[in-house]
Amino acid sequence: MSKILTRENSVGTERRTGTRRGNLVAKVSDDLRQIILSGRFPVGQKLPSEAALTTQYDVSRTVVREAIASLRSDGLVESRQGAGVFVIATSAPNAPGFNGVDPSRISSVIEILEVRAALEIEAAGLASQRRSPAQEEAIHEGCEAIEALITAGEATTDADFALHLAIADATNNGRFREFLEMLGHGVIPRRALQDNRNERTPADYLHQIQAEHRQIADAISAENEAAAREAMRQHLKGSQSRYRRLLRRT
Repeated sequence: MSKILTRENSVGTERRTGTRRGNLVAKVSDDLRQIILSGRFPVGQKLPSEAALTTQYDVSRTVVREAIASLRSDGLVESRQGAGVFVIATSAPNAPGFNGVDPSRISSVIEILEVRAALEIEAAGLASQRRSPAQEEAIHEGCEAIEALITAGEATTDADFALHLAIADATNNGRFREFLEMLGHGVIPRRALQDNRNERTPADYLHQIQAEHRQIADAISAENEAAAREAMRQHLKGSQSRYRRLLRRT
């Protein structure tokens, strides 16, 4: 099976530095996406293991996880607990979602943030009690990935989404991940503003939300359920406040 994944332009030739992390995720996900869309991995085919993909592409586990998360959000693969990741479509399906959601409208962004708060505050609390050592590590790796991208001046939205998926995974209830994947990368509202309003996220805001991410991760590591819930509440409520201010200016 590993022979199917060979390419002359090996992604693994790039160093795993913070500056190139986003490019590595994009290249691995794009490569796997093309393999799936070409039909070389039929529906029902199990993808190579995380360890195998890490070796194949010479990248970190975090890069592989983020690449797989991108394929999940496209509706091409699904994770089956204890079994692996399986192809569920060989063409890009119509993305599911909520009726009337327009990520370019700030009012819709606020609505999604309110729904996310109800879900992700609970997820953070459950993650603090249920996370495995590997899941805890994945959450902290997600924070480090965002930190590296901020330092490099690169976009952080994909890494931000991957971090929230890692927290959802740590609940050990697959429905949390399914819900976030149903919303897709639009879960991170600043992407819509960047795409539709040509707004660049200020550096001080990125550092602020990164500090909030760290608080969530630290509370989960400390198995402090109340602190994890409160940290996630403050994180999402802070985002709501920012977009409400934008709404008042429009």
